[in-house]
Amino acid sequence: MKQHVTIVAALNIGFGLIKFLVAAIVFLAVVGGGLISGDAEALAITAIVGPAVASLLVLLAVPGIIGGVGLLKGKSWARILVLILAVFNLIDFPVGTAISVYTVWVLLHKNTAELFDVEPKKVSQLATA
Repeated sequence: MKQHVTIVAALNIGFGLIKFLVAAIVFLAVVGGGLISGDAEALAITAIVGPAVASLLVLLAVPGIIGGVGLLKGKSWARILVLILAVFNLIDFPVGTAISVYTVWVLLHKNTAELFDVEPKKVSQLATA
């Protein structure tokens, strides 16, 4: 299951990076469209809408990247974060849905839960020694 967790981490990091790329494209297209139009009113609107939509996409991308890195490092909090993100990514049909289904299958598997419980057991064993 360790390989599956690594794949889930890579998928979350990759999906987050794609969202960053989409944010940059949206920003450039919307604000650039306002600039090209030459209309002051259009520029005023696109100067607000472009950065707002791009910021929202970046805001959605950051937790996926953080969760993916956390999974690679074996952090138990990352497992919970990525499971929560998987629920939200279900609406990103079809790629986000496929990634979400795979993520839930991997991270809720019994053997995967044991991978993330290793760290607390080591701490408790050190405390009793």
